Amino acid sequence: MSIHFSSLTDEWKTPESIYKQLDDEFHFDFDPCPLGGKDGLEVSWGKSNFVNPPYSQLKAWCKKAYKESLKGKTVVMLIPSRTDTIAWHEYCMKAQEIRFIKGRLKFGDSKNSAPFPSAIVIFQHMGGK
Repeated sequence: MSIHFSSLTDEWKTPESIYKQLDDEFHFDFDPCPLGGKDGLEVSWGKSNFVNPPYSQLKAWCKKAYKESLKGKTVVMLIPSRTDTIAWHEYCMKAQEIRFIKGRLKFGDSKNSAPFPSAIVIFQHMGGK
């Protein structure tokens, strides 16, 4: 059984084609949560951020993304499209744009598609606080 259908991980490697397309548009200068990397919840983020967070802490990451955007930063999140969650309603619905991805993504080297739909949530507040 694929790792995607187990609870062995909540880190999902971003499909390269998705990242490249978004990077070409937003010109990322920071990734607060690289696979196996530092805890981006504890640091200040860059000007243009790509965030594919550990999904077990989705609410905390959405909250941090929203707060960073209030400082005038761009935050582009690749997250599960879980429109029934508190995190979605408290934070994602405050985004300037939400792009729903048609079909299911294949993360990393997986042969199987993810067991959930995905969305791109874009926070872009102008001006700082």
